[in-house]
Amino acid sequence: MKSVPLNAFGRSQSGRAEVKKLRDAGRIPGTIYGRQTKPENVELVGREMTDLINHSLSENILVDLDLDKKKRLALVQEVQHHPLTGKVLHVDFHEVAENEMVTVMVPVETTGEAVGVKTGGGVLEHIIFKLKVRALPKNLPEQILIDVSALEVGKSIHLGEVKAPEGVEIMGKKSTTVVAVAMPKVEVEATPVEGAAPAAGEVEMTKEKKDDGTAAPAKGDAKAAPAKADAKAAPAKDAKAAPAAKK
Repeated sequence: MKSVPLNAFGRSQSGRAEVKKLRDAGRIPGTIYGRQTKPENVELVGREMTDLINHSLSENILVDLDLDKKKRLALVQEVQHHPLTGKVLHVDFHEVAENEMVTVMVPVETTGEAVGVKTGGGVLEHIIFKLKVRALPKNLPEQILIDVSALEVGKSIHLGEVKAPEGVEIMGKKSTTVVAVAMPKVEVEATPVEGAAPAAGEVEMTKEKKDDGTAAPAKGDAKAAPAKADAKAAPAKDAKAAPAAKK
């Protein structure tokens, strides 16, 4: 990775109100630290830092910081963005030496169209998006490319199969899957068959309509509800029984 020149200035303000004034003036607060140096507060020209990030493949950037007329080699360790606007709020730098092995996370990108996607109807699954690598600062890649052109359905590329750039060690478990081609998942909704018998243990509750329009008791009921008895029996039409016929 080639280093990029970047201007930086010492910063004494550290309070919330002072940092807000700094951002309002178009500056970005930052911190530089290293294995053998104490952390120092710095400020950057907002436009310069934003342009540097926008024109880089990733935020893994090696910079030659011109800090108070002194050159300091450093890696952009972390960039904090505003959650809504994406504006750069703060930058952390990790000072390194040219002969010092460093470990960073590098983004993974795929190249080519997998044959399993092109002709097999599969879907490319990108499982791991960053790899941990170890190298000298000058050998650090901005990203790692994986060619997936020959990847068939049901096949995958593991960490141990990823080709590392010269002078770079890819760290991690070799059997870890990085990308794969799988068939798309299809959800099948069961359609009930019309007229099918109820499952065992179930009682089919249906109501049949009588000729007079009232509903009959449901089939499967333990007992049919008895018809309501009249409140009072209807009295006989004649008050007295008719006398017996004369002989």
